[in-house]
Amino acid sequence: MAQPQTKSTTGNGQTLLCEPLHAITPLEPDLEYQRPMFSLVLSEFERNGHTDSVACPFGGQHMTRLWLSLIGFLLLQGCSAIKLGYQQLPTLSYWWLDSTVSFSGSQTAGAKQAIDNLYQWHRSEELTAYAELLQRAQVLSAGPVQTEQVCRVWSDVQTRLDTLMREAVVQAAPVAMALGPRQLSHLARRWESQNEEWEKEWLLGSVSERLERRLDKTLERYRSFYGELTPTQVSLVKTQLAQSPWTAEWGRQDRQRRQQDLLSTLQGISQYKLSQVEVEAQLWGVWQRWMKPPEAAQRAVVQNLSQRACENLAQLHNAATPEQRQQATRRLRAYEKDVKDLVKPKQ
Repeated sequence: MAQPQTKSTTGNGQTLLCEPLHAITPLEPDLEYQRPMFSLVLSEFERNGHTDSVACPFGGQHMTRLWLSLIGFLLLQGCSAIKLGYQQLPTLSYWWLDSTVSFSGSQTAGAKQAIDNLYQWHRSEELTAYAELLQRAQVLSAGPVQTEQVCRVWSDVQTRLDTLMREAVVQAAPVAMALGPRQLSHLARRWESQNEEWEKEWLLGSVSERLERRLDKTLERYRSFYGELTPTQVSLVKTQLAQSPWTAEWGRQDRQRRQQDLLSTLQGISQYKLSQVEVEAQLWGVWQRWMKPPEAAQRAVVQNLSQRACENLAQLHNAATPEQRQQATRRLRAYEKDVKDLVKPKQ
């Protein structure tokens, strides 16, 4: 049953989770103004058409995005929050998933066990790879970068995401198989409400007003990494956004496409009583279609956005001052240390 509590705080009052997810994660509608490339290694899965808070009811896709989103959020809060927040991921994940589909009493234990299995696997198998990515990013952050280098970082992140997804669908399948019509209706209503909020944020106002909102969010992310930006750097970011192929109309269309894809898949799982292996294949298929839309026109937009993101991130980093790059490197080094601390066996 749904939990009324939708946030958790640390001892010093830092919020670790709140609802909806897009309130606390880097949920920009287009990849080009995600956090700088070096924080991509942990958190920047949420991109353009794949970035908004489509709430997947423990359908693997959601666990991937939810966990990386939370890790990405913790990056903005400082090192202590990374350690504390990561350790709370199973509890936070269950609260959020329960609010999305409203688990029945008989489903609760299975959902919690699946989340814990994924968490234990992720901590033992994946964090070392994250630390290695951060270490490589430190080397890149010290000097100028090429677009191709940024794209390689993103490619490595996608590899880690696919690895996480492979395990996530295995753990998610039994939970997805137990979802009934009432819960899928609950999910659809939740999405409808979230879509209304999304449209208020990204579709309301004139073109210039929308651009200013996007700019504000972009600058907030970059400042968290590089520190205060110069007027020239702000102007660069604004130009990049103005020239972006992303539009709110396209974002809404792609958002709804992915929602319907997942909902239809879950309905089919419920209706046709598929085996677990078949369910895993169905969920993996949703993930692949989210990342690579079946329609050529949609796929071309996603590819264009990804390439433009690499170019824009490289441009901004190359425009950074030595002091800004040093700040980025220091943060990366601290993040790497915290990730390695999480890998260490408990004393």
